[in-house]
Amino acid sequence: MTKIGMISLGCAKNRVDAEMLLHTLKEAGHQIVSEPESADIVIVNTCGFIEDAKKESIDEIIELGNLKKEGKIKGIIVTGCLAERYRDEILKEMYEVDAVVGIGANAKIDSVVEQVLKKKRTSLYDEKTKLPLCGGRVQSTPHYYAYLKIAEGCDNKCAYCAIPLIRGPFRSKPMNDILEEARTLAKNGVTELMVIAQDTTKYGADFKDGTSLAILLKELCKIDGIRWIRLLYCYPDRITDELLDVIASEEKVLKYIDLPLQHCNKDVLRSMNRNGDKESLSALISKIRKKVPGVVLRTTLIAGFPGESEEAFEELCDFVNEAKFERLGCFAYSREEDTPAYDMDGQLDEETKRSRCDIIMQQQQIIMERYNDTLLNRDVEVLCEGYDEIAECYIGRTKADSPDVDGNIFFFSDKNPKPGDYITVKIKEYIGCDPVGEQL
Repeated sequence: MTKIGMISLGCAKNRVDAEMLLHTLKEAGHQIVSEPESADIVIVNTCGFIEDAKKESIDEIIELGNLKKEGKIKGIIVTGCLAERYRDEILKEMYEVDAVVGIGANAKIDSVVEQVLKKKRTSLYDEKTKLPLCGGRVQSTPHYYAYLKIAEGCDNKCAYCAIPLIRGPFRSKPMNDILEEARTLAKNGVTELMVIAQDTTKYGADFKDGTSLAILLKELCKIDGIRWIRLLYCYPDRITDELLDVIASEEKVLKYIDLPLQHCNKDVLRSMNRNGDKESLSALISKIRKKVPGVVLRTTLIAGFPGESEEAFEELCDFVNEAKFERLGCFAYSREEDTPAYDMDGQLDEETKRSRCDIIMQQQQIIMERYNDTLLNRDVEVLCEGYDEIAECYIGRTKADSPDVDGNIFFFSDKNPKPGDYITVKIKEYIGCDPVGEQL
């Protein structure tokens, strides 16, 4: 029996692919192990979205190569976005790697493992659209939450983004399959679902039968055991009144919307091949806040896009101060080959891009501090995630916190709560942006 380890990098969507790969291998009779050092073969499910992510993937492969040199592992397989994007270049440039598998060949991972065991360097690719949307998973998240991928690919063709190149066209997963997967997750103890896709709000548009994200959410709410449903990657152009009504009215759907806007300046957005401007985006935010009282809005922004003038950046700063997002991440523009933005005029130097990114995050820090002040002495529902030995107290998340991208709440308790328990905590203070409280 071959022992298989997995290192999955990048986004939650990639994590779901990794879980499906592991299930395929487990069904084929291989043993799944949690520590790479104890594996015979390690799969690196890579991210290739931006330069920093590519570097992380390459560094991970090199580190595993050292384990291979020492005889601790026998083989390294590269899957995921980097594998799809650079294909045989990886085998050519990285002698450590034994096999490269494009996303369209994920279902054939077992045959690749057999080739590696025979010490045959190999690569395998297929049409991107053959990436399995449905199938079993070996859950890699804690038992109480999971990501639910409802679609694959993207048609938006934002000028900075390589995802359509890597992942192919947008395609929704059949609703019955999504609901069956969610029921299975609930039976296995999952109480929080994170609904994800490259463009979550486009769900169902390719079915032409009226299927929509709003309808899907209503059906997910009917599943016993599911307590929180969180929406991530919601494209602003497709935030409909129907969707907002569902978010506002359905108790299980969290009043939390991840709304990646990237910028607010009209000229920059057009260069990005995106719609909107400061006025229309501000109007959308006002509408969301009015229709969904108490909503927590998360956004991501790009600073230093080609041609971003000082005036455009100042407009972005003003927008951030006015919108007062409860959660915000800003990234310096990453120049990605084979994207339209790569060859655009007006490329900014790295120092300028990083500086502008830092300015936005400094502004957001002040906004967060003011937001936090409004929560002091309030009782909040918390999903306990365990005891933090360093902080010497318990740690968890509120409805306003998505795993990995948002913060945590630290709290004291004499009731010995377990990971996955839902409890009530009174917020007493903040350390940085993280609330500290006590279980009631």
